[in-house]
Amino acid sequence: METTIIALPLLVALVALALAFDFLNGLHDAANSIATVVSTRLLSPVHAVVFAAIFNFAAYFVFGLKVAETVGKGIIDKDIVDPQVIFGALIGAMFWNVVTWWRGIPSSSSHALIGGLIGAGVARAGLDGIVWPGVIKTASAIMLSPMMGLFLSMFLVLATSWLFMRATARSAEGIFRKLHLVSSAAYSLGHGANDAQKTMGIITVLLYSQGMLQGEFHVPHWVVLSCYLAIALGTLSGGWKIIETMGTRITKLSHHQGFCASAGGSVMLFAASAFGIPVSTTHTITGCVVGVGAARRASAVRWGVAGRIVVAWLITIPASAAVGAVFYLLTRLF
Repeated sequence: METTIIALPLLVALVALALAFDFLNGLHDAANSIATVVSTRLLSPVHAVVFAAIFNFAAYFVFGLKVAETVGKGIIDKDIVDPQVIFGALIGAMFWNVVTWWRGIPSSSSHALIGGLIGAGVARAGLDGIVWPGVIKTASAIMLSPMMGLFLSMFLVLATSWLFMRATARSAEGIFRKLHLVSSAAYSLGHGANDAQKTMGIITVLLYSQGMLQGEFHVPHWVVLSCYLAIALGTLSGGWKIIETMGTRITKLSHHQGFCASAGGSVMLFAASAFGIPVSTTHTITGCVVGVGAARRASAVRWGVAGRIVVAWLITIPASAAVGAVFYLLTRLF
């Protein structure tokens, strides 16, 4: 299947569009990193977004690039990718991000991008263009990451409660304030490691389709740096509606619970990044927040809010795939 070779200005514009998605990802998913520290008043919203942006960018110096490789060549066949596929994928993902951001729904930017990529890829090459092992691995994480985060965070609440049962309420609160800050930093680091790498994969497979990579499929250093910078700048711009949903509307958090939620989420993200799984940071931290609320008592969780979030998760990939396919077909027409 022949690939369209485009002029350099159009290639630059597509790379800029991908970085705009990465910026929007940081804006949309800022709540993932900082909702617990904002809702517990550990940090002010302004200080929290700066804090999260710094650790999003710090992931550049810590993690490998397995997630970027999965997105670049493990969702759809890299040899069917052309600029129109990338354009359709990005528009599909950005459209869904804007809709859910506007409504204050913490849906997954990651799965919006995967959905857009699948939709545009299928529109170009049919179902044969899908790399099924990568899609199955990613789809499995939709269910497993929030469930595992829920149980891990619930376990952390119970374990730490037992460890500190002899401590006074004041001393325990002081300890958990510090631990909460550390776990939130770790979660922001994991967010940068997993989410920014998805855009790296998109830009890299675009460059590959244009014959601009020398040797094996690899992520250039300038792509890595620019994607981490874009997601950090997006995080700096905040995402206040989603922060409110994540930090206060699902359940009310203490420093103890905030620590357990972000610590559980950090473990999940570090593991996913190590195995190259483009997991949803939104799904993961939502499961963790529900877990710490349920550990207190089931009625502490606003299950109606959680239910609406789950519905948004389920329709994210189909919705963004449909938009991605439509915009791919429009580029072929015009």
